[in-house]
Amino acid sequence: MAKEYRVDLDALDQVVRELNAVLKDMDGTKGKAGSGTHLPPSALGKKYEEHEMLSTAHANMKKFIEDEIMKKIDSMVDEFGQKTKKTKEAYDDAEHDNTM
Repeated sequence: MAKEYRVDLDALDQVVRELNAVLKDMDGTKGKAGSGTHLPPSALGKKYEEHEMLSTAHANMKKFIEDEIMKKIDSMVDEFGQKTKKTKEAYDDAEHDNTM
């Protein structure tokens, strides 16, 4: 006896739609992380020993947030969405082939 499986294709479609919405929402967050956190060196004051250290630490953290956090999350969500879409399409094709 062949084993049967059942896949909720609508649920897979919903996952893809929701992941695309997350990616769209993240565009605003990426913008805030990029330009919304800009801090001119003069904002930290001037002519004191720790000024350069604070300015460099801020720049490094900003770059870390943009490159190591936001880009990786964006990439991960996009990859999962693409894989989910391909999986759904494969099940669609299999279902179509089984009805012929």
